[in-house]
Amino acid sequence: MSKTVSIIDYGMSNLLSICRAFEHIGAMVQVIDKAEDVLKSDYLILPGVGAFPDGMKELAKRGLVEHIQQFAGSGKPLLGICLGMQMLLSKGHEHTVTDGLNIIEGEVLALPKDMKGYKVPNINWHSADENAPGNWKGSVFENTKNGTCFYFVHSYYAHPADEKHLLATSQFGDLKFAAAVKRENVTGTQFHPEKSGEDGLELLRRFIRD
Repeated sequence: MSKTVSIIDYGMSNLLSICRAFEHIGAMVQVIDKAEDVLKSDYLILPGVGAFPDGMKELAKRGLVEHIQQFAGSGKPLLGICLGMQMLLSKGHEHTVTDGLNIIEGEVLALPKDMKGYKVPNINWHSADENAPGNWKGSVFENTKNGTCFYFVHSYYAHPADEKHLLATSQFGDLKFAAAVKRENVTGTQFHPEKSGEDGLELLRRFIRD
């Protein structure tokens, strides 16, 4: 039986483009919004757009926080995208200090607004660079060329406490920030693979590999 990609709907994401991207690569897709469906999933996607505090509030309101944490500990693949990636970390500093899912230790910080030639929000194509030689092996980036560009839309960035969880980096002026993070079976991308053309689709193919 084919495995199914479950995409969490907590009211803060454009789900259509993500669903279409996975369907385009031949995946079976379902949208879920109930806590009991999280642990039944084969592959879990935590998407998101908007503010960190609002995202965590909506997850908590639906009783999803503990179940996502349990899924992360199950060994099954979990992918966070954009705000979904940021909420994988311990705390966010958007408007106020908000506890995250704490699946990957670290903080979410504001992009600097005084970087000459760069505007916030950061809406642009940026390269994703291998943080350390060989650390893309076995990850969603395994078939990706170092320096490949992906589509970013964000005003905050993830800062993992341990550099070993930093899978890919990108540049915003003088700031090197996390383009992707990884801890065991859990991966997060700050960029939108579903909006990044064939290179983005290749990452999604790697995510659902058996």
